[in-house]
Amino acid sequence: MRFVWPFALGLLVVVPLVAGGYWLWQRRKRKYAVQYSSLSLIREAMPPTSTWRRHLPLGLVLLSLASLAIGAARPHAVRDVGQNRTSIILALDVSRSMCAVDVEPNRLAVAQDAARAFIAEQAGGAQIGIVAFAGTARIIVPPTGDTQVLLDAVDNFRTAFGTALGSAQLKALDAIAAVNPDVAPSKESVPTQDQPPSANTLFAPDIIVLLTDGANSGGPDPVEAAQAAADRGVRVFTIGFGTDQPTEMICGGTQIGADAFGNGEFGSDGFGGDSFGGVTGSFGGGGGRGGSVDNAPPQLLVIDEPTLAAIAETTGGAYFRAADADQLVDVFLNLPTEIELQQEEVEISVWFTAAGFVLLLVAVVASQRFNRW
Repeated sequence: MRFVWPFALGLLVVVPLVAGGYWLWQRRKRKYAVQYSSLSLIREAMPPTSTWRRHLPLGLVLLSLASLAIGAARPHAVRDVGQNRTSIILALDVSRSMCAVDVEPNRLAVAQDAARAFIAEQAGGAQIGIVAFAGTARIIVPPTGDTQVLLDAVDNFRTAFGTALGSAQLKALDAIAAVNPDVAPSKESVPTQDQPPSANTLFAPDIIVLLTDGANSGGPDPVEAAQAAADRGVRVFTIGFGTDQPTEMICGGTQIGADAFGNGEFGSDGFGGDSFGGVTGSFGGGGGRGGSVDNAPPQLLVIDEPTLAAIAETTGGAYFRAADADQLVDVFLNLPTEIELQQEEVEISVWFTAAGFVLLLVAVVASQRFNRW
């Protein structure tokens, strides 16, 4: 506690002075009291008031004076205030394998549902950004608190070929760097962390959530990209999504984008070509009803769990495995959203002043009630 006017604490000397004066007054009363020949007459004359009741009003007055003196010194207290400064980047796989139907209706639709639930849960809290990746990666929505913008972006996901886990992490770092000056962009050199993160490591208040259902197929090395995140204190939480059973890949017309990035690769505009970005006939024909990817038979789609675990370990994050919709939603809703405690100084003199007047009022009422000081 800090006092703006500490000299006002000198007023506390009034408390012992009043207490001493009261004590002397009580002694003087006893000295000049009328002497009765019989104690029974004294007992009959005195009201049935206990000792503590007779002295209670004075005690309340002394507390009131002390409280008012402290309030006059303008005390300030320091309190911890929680502030959610987290930026969470959802880096979501939109490769063709997300059309797999081992979870109904398909992996992409289930991932979209889980992302929507997570975004709704964070409304009014952390800022969320979205990176979509297939053969390369792109920032779809920079970190924002606008829930509707995020939900609209998730609704418009389109699939493409390839899985670039390294590019996804680097793009996510750039999205964080745009809103957090303490995090350097991916192309800037920063000191390398030689030791793996520990419980004492100071992390940035930002995280990357990397969801994929497959293995890296190109672009920067995923573990090297994870090291870049670790060097910046950014943790990466990885999610391997899907079953280990052979499955067909079926996407609806609204889930199919171009083969390579360009207009409409992840959004709803400008697909080009006769049907879906130049992939006529591969996804249910030009009518846009969707179909199996390349009319392929059921395939075994393998998640590169060792790489995902290595990414998480390198950055101080964690790896999660989700085989169905419920597990994926649980993973999303249990991700950490950091609350940063900051100290704030507030003046609390009003509380001491108010308490002083309340105590004084109670003392007056008690004095009248017990009719004796």
